[in-house]
Formats: sequence, structure tokens, C-alpha cells
Amino acid sequence: MQQLRHKQPTANRREFLAGAAIFALATGLPVPAMATAPSPRIALLLKTVAQIVIPRSDTPGAGDVGVGAFLSLAFAHGMEGAQGYDMWLDKELNRRAGRDFLALPPAQRVKIVTQLDADAFPAGPPPATPSPWMAIKALILTGYYTSEAGASKELQYNLIPGRWDADIPLKPGARAYSSDWTAVEFG
Repeated sequence: MQQLRHKQPTANRREFLAGAAIFALATGLPVPAMATAPSPRIALLLKTVAQIVIPRSDTPGAGDVGVGAFLSLAFAHGMEGAQGYDMWLDKELNRRAGRDFLALPPAQRVKIVTQLDADAFPAGPPPATPSPWMAIKALILTGYYTSEAGASKELQYNLIPGRWDADIPLKPGARAYSSDWTAVEFG
């Protein structure tokens, strides 16, 4: 896993615009010409959390491909009903950390996000009130798997799949296939 430090550079304009492009592609919605960039702290938080959810391996992680900037735009536009969830995430992670989440060592950050995920997606019946984390995680996955790296390097693209087999044994290191995003509903 990538070693994250508290004093990483914040998202730059290029990363923000890349996130805007991913957002526009994923939703089919026009993105305002002058979208408001998140605060440097929130930009770093979103990039950090995205990287924890999908860390760098032999392919770039979610933070590496601009998913943090995508999240900012998704929250600003209320995608998945997540308007304002960036502030919720900041407060919740700080509450769970007992202090500034971003000041923690990387291993502790991972532990806190892992516990947040376990609480939102329990093994038994789902909670009566869904956690905002469920929408945030869905947006991280959407942002990553609609990015170039997620769609073409993480997934195997097969425009015209072959015959359908109900049960195919997978070999170690096999990747999932991606062939169509047109049936996915966003929003």
C-alpha cells in the first residue's frame, strides 16, 4: 500500500479537472465551466480515502487517478444523494480518530476506514438507516472503474464477449471483465 503522509501536495487544478471530466462522463451531465474546487484539506481527505479503498497495486490506486476530485464534484452535484457527504466524512473520520484523521499514520487511517466500512456493511441484516459511507464507497468505485486506469488496466475489456458459461474456474490474478456501462443508472 502506498505510504501516505500528512503533508502531501493537495489536489491541483489538473486533478480537479480530471475529476470533472470523469464526473461528466459517468453521469452524462454537463459540468459547470467554473466548478468550485474543494478546500485543500477536503481535497486531500477525499484523495486519501479513495486511495485506502482502492490502493495502488500493479495498477494505479483510486487516489492516483483523480477519484478524490471526482468525489468533490459528485458531492457538489448530489450524485447518489450524497450532497454534503464530504463534510460528513471529515467529521466522522475525525470523530473515530479522536483527533485529526489526516494527522494519523497511514496504518491507523486504514484501520479507521476499514472499521467504518465494516459498520456500514454488516454481515447480518443491513442497518435500518443506511450509512452515508455506502454512497461514498459507491462513488469511489464508480469514479475508479470509469477512469481510464480502472476500465482498461484493472478490468479486462471485452467489447463482444464470447459464449456464456455459467461457471468458469478463475486462475490466480484473473481480473473481472468490463464490457458495458450504458445500462448503469447514475443519480
